[in-house]
Amino acid sequence: MVFNPLGLLAALAAFLGIWFGHVTVRKVEARVPVLWPAVVFFVLTGLLMEWLSLILPMLALKTITGILGITFLWDAVELLRQERRVRKGHAPANPHNPRHARFLAEENSRATTIDWLEQDPSPY
Repeated sequence: MVFNPLGLLAALAAFLGIWFGHVTVRKVEARVPVLWPAVVFFVLTGLLMEWLSLILPMLALKTITGILGITFLWDAVELLRQERRVRKGHAPANPHNPRHARFLAEENSRATTIDWLEQDPSPY
């Protein structure tokens, strides 16, 4: 039997890519005053990784860069979706971010600084 670590490498790349993307999207969206440069960065990085997955000679590297590339492309979309979650009050707004401060100041705004994930579920 030949040992083939490709499945393990693909799973690890997917897990780390999704974890990194989730954390990065939340932090970047909360901190940057203008979102489009970050979106362009994620799109270009994703396209570069996808291009590398097509030209690299090793199957393991092709697999890892392909998974990470599509993850970066999806993170570009998630940056815009995260902004909508902040506007709706589903994610916390950062009052020190001028973009979020505008959301908080809008009339009839549902934006909030409360992080619902940090709440203690126990009523006692």
